[in-house]
This record gives sequence, structure tokens and C-alpha cells, in this order.
Amino acid sequence: MHFDLTDLRLYLNILDTGNITAGAARSHLSLAAASARIRAMEASLGVEFLQRNRRGVSPTPAGNALARHARVLLQQAERLQQELAEYAQGVKGQVRLLCNTTAITEYLPELLADFLHSHPNLDIDLQELPSTRITHALRQGAADLGIVSDAVDTEDLQTRAFRDDPLVLIMPREHPLAQATSVSFTDTLHHDYVSLNANSALAVYLEEQALHAGLRMQIRIRADGFDGVMRMVARGAGLAIVPLAAVERRSGGLSFKSLALQEPWGQRKLLLCARDFAVLPGYAKALLHALTLP
Repeated sequence: MHFDLTDLRLYLNILDTGNITAGAARSHLSLAAASARIRAMEASLGVEFLQRNRRGVSPTPAGNALARHARVLLQQAERLQQELAEYAQGVKGQVRLLCNTTAITEYLPELLADFLHSHPNLDIDLQELPSTRITHALRQGAADLGIVSDAVDTEDLQTRAFRDDPLVLIMPREHPLAQATSVSFTDTLHHDYVSLNANSALAVYLEEQALHAGLRMQIRIRADGFDGVMRMVARGAGLAIVPLAAVERRSGGLSFKSLALQEPWGQRKLLLCARDFAVLPGYAKALLHALTLP
């Protein structure tokens, strides 16, 4: 067996993106070079790691085993690099941070920009995912830190409070529900919605809540970002559910009514989480400290 770190990174990038072309691009390799590396890896052991299909690729049982070990080996390699670099020029490395929609749009841009400015030798691999997928990735060792809703199971992860993140229902002032002082989420599902794009973590979360209620959201249009959603609601396109933080940021600029959600899942809190804060590499601990400052 002759795998190098480039092979392992390529393989994980292919799994993360779901196809060889995107995995090759993320690894800065040509498609031909990436395909040759995968074929050589499979030939060296006489087993297939990937199942090819029309939609892309998925791991075989052997591929799942390879992925688990590859993540551990790459993490160890990064920690080795970081510890050696500390002798020369201080903290050096890359933190992989996974976040839900609200964290990545409302709370992190300034925090992360300030952190990067004060840590010129550190990079951040930032990705938006639904909270359940973030906790799964942390358990698999695929990320250093995550920011998730407290509605998901974090029992076997370590957590710290990050922000209160209540959701609110917003509606045009002339909407039939606008005269109500409280509205259940189920009642709103009989009306049209403006939503975030289908890949947004919050959009996925809300559509799951509708399915739990035995209904589907009637989505007329999807927008990129909370600003677009709120502007469309203000012009009468439909209802929307957005974080209170997004509404407060645009307070006074748009005309719509907002109501607090009554359901417990709407009273969210955001949590920082990791498998074990104590064993994070130094550069990840530095980011954790910055994110937990008051």
C-alpha cells in the first residue's frame, strides 16, 4: 500500500463533494491526474473505494474505512506541522469550521475577519451545513469546530454557549395574519412563503419542521440571504422565518410585521462544539478562544 497525503486529501475531497471532478478541483489537480491516483490506490490493495453512478460517487465499505483512517492521519499531519511551526513563527495552520446559516451570515463575518487580521499565519475553511450534518462531521473527525442549534443531539460532543438565536415570523403589513398577536407555525403553512435557497441550513431545518407537522411549506420563491428574503416580504411576496438578529440589523429599513415563534424549536441557542476542546490543535484553540470572548 503506497498512499501519500495528497492521495488521502483527494479521496476525502471527492467524498465531500460527491464527484471526482469537483474533488479534483478542490485538490488543485486535473481530472486525469485525480482519476489516475484513485485507480492506483484501488489497484494497490485490489479493492474498490468508490462506487460510480450517474449522480457521482459514493464510498464502498472499504472506502468508508479508508475515509475514517484518512481523516485521522491528515489531522495528525496538520498537528505535526502546527507544532513544528510554533518553534519558528508562532501559530500556523488551518481550522475547519462548520456553521449553520445564522452563524455564518449574522455573527461570524466580523469576528472571523478580526481573527484573521490578528493571526496572519492561519487560514479558516468555513462551510455552511445543517446542524445535524455538522455534529456528524465532528464525530467523524472531519472538522475542528462547529456552531450548531441546540435543537440537535450533542450528547457525545463538548459544547459552549455561543449566541441566543431566536427565530421570528415576518409578514407584509397587509397580510391576513398581520392582525394576530400570536400565530402557530402550523397555521402559517396554509400561506405562501419566501425562503432561502434549498441548500441553506435554515431552509432545510424549517422544511423538516413543516414535515413533522404533517404539512409542506408553500414556497413561492427562494432568495440568497436574509436581506433578499426580508425585502421580498416587505413588498408583499409572502411570509418568511428569519433570525431575530437579521431583523434587528435591518430595523427601520423595511416595512413588515414580525412575531416571535411560539414553538420551542424557534427559541434557539447556538452552541460551539467539538469532540474534545482540550485536544484541539493550538490554532483551533486560538479560534475557540476568540469565539467565546464576551
